[in-house]
Amino acid sequence: MKTVAFHNLGCKVNSYELEVMQQKLQDEGYTVVPFDSPADIYIINTCTVTNIADRKSRQMLHRAKQKNPQSVVVAVGCYVQSGKENAEKDESIDLLVGNNRKKDIVEILEDYLKRRGTQPEKRDKTLGETTVLDINHTYEYEEMQLRRTSGHTRAYIKIQDGCNQFCSYCEIPYARGRVRSRKAEDILKEITVLAESGCKEVVLTGIHISSYGIDFDGQAWSEGRSQRMEGKEHPEYTGAGRLIDLVEKIQEIPGLERIRLGSLEPRIVTPATAKRLASVKGLCPHFHLSLQSGCDATLKRMNRHYTTGEYLEAVELLRENFNHPAITTDVIVGFPGETDEEFRETKAFLEKIGFYEMHIFKYSRRAGTAADRMPDQIPDSVKTIRSNELLAMEKRQSEAFRRTYIGREAEVLLEDIEEIDGRQWRIGHTPDYVRVAVNPEGTAENTIVRVPVKGLLTEEILVSLEF
Repeated sequence: MKTVAFHNLGCKVNSYELEVMQQKLQDEGYTVVPFDSPADIYIINTCTVTNIADRKSRQMLHRAKQKNPQSVVVAVGCYVQSGKENAEKDESIDLLVGNNRKKDIVEILEDYLKRRGTQPEKRDKTLGETTVLDINHTYEYEEMQLRRTSGHTRAYIKIQDGCNQFCSYCEIPYARGRVRSRKAEDILKEITVLAESGCKEVVLTGIHISSYGIDFDGQAWSEGRSQRMEGKEHPEYTGAGRLIDLVEKIQEIPGLERIRLGSLEPRIVTPATAKRLASVKGLCPHFHLSLQSGCDATLKRMNRHYTTGEYLEAVELLRENFNHPAITTDVIVGFPGETDEEFRETKAFLEKIGFYEMHIFKYSRRAGTAADRMPDQIPDSVKTIRSNELLAMEKRQSEAFRRTYIGREAEVLLEDIEEIDGRQWRIGHTPDYVRVAVNPEGTAENTIVRVPVKGLLTEEILVSLEF
């Protein structure tokens, strides 16, 4: 049977989808080999969130063809969906598979191989325009089932796809389409199977999980389409009730110890939802609240649907209902029109919140977005200076959060063994996703222990010298 190599770019949704595709091909007898090895088939799950992501996708596709010029190189996902015309011209790519066709990877690949065998002179990268759908007119969720996970302790579970937010810098609504939510019964079935196999923790992920369930009422599609055509601001639905209904059902699955939520919109955090979340058994007090800017004027240009005041209120509600939760976020610096004063506002707001972690991104122009056409684009040199300032703040705040553990006990879900400075350690995560190293002697992967925290092993890892 043929060998196949995989490479993933981008988000946790892509990781989940790639893992399912790999399982499907393994079930059909394909042999999976490392991406750096020679292979008959290379499948690259691509990303298009920035121009840099586009470039990385092209680089990996070209690298695959260089490894084996006779191989079948399959470009899958967002880069294909948003740049189909360019992908069709790329000589390194043999087959294109868009979003919402990943579940059919086995059938698509078999069809391609059969056609290539009978008509080698004919190169049809989309099999008669069937492998890349018009994602903006796709209403069905692409159901996929993960039966096992490569990481035995934690599984990422995709609960929805698409986004209706239309932030001015983002291409994702056009690459992933409108919000499509997965049926609760399918999610529960998948998690039950994984829990029975020993998985202790699930992370609910999606393109915009705060919108989970908004399409169940039949309104999201019509409103999403009219917003795209007329350029109107999207109605402010958060999907909070549907998402928390789902989380409350997941907590009842036997054997599951932890539930972790992916990125949330701050609008989803209301007094009622914060209280309900706090009562969920095993819910990790780790909340990634998307921010992007700490300046209201910049948020408005970004077409974000909240203010800094609303964001602060969401953080305060979480801190009222959870004991010292880990709040993490994303911040974009150098967005078009960001003045020195606006940046200072952002910096002051980030200091006020005090995050566990911040992911700092320099604004990257994305062709076709509203932000790409905005005046007052910021020079790269200014972006770099601002980014460095926030990275220094992030390092300081993150260390301060970790140090609150010193002298206390931590509950750790043990995972892999790593070598640090010549010594072996068993590494695990606390519920708020802080890494902890313990003496590996007598420990086992996928077990939960309580250990005393004595200090910092590295800048990012706490250490327990006793076990």
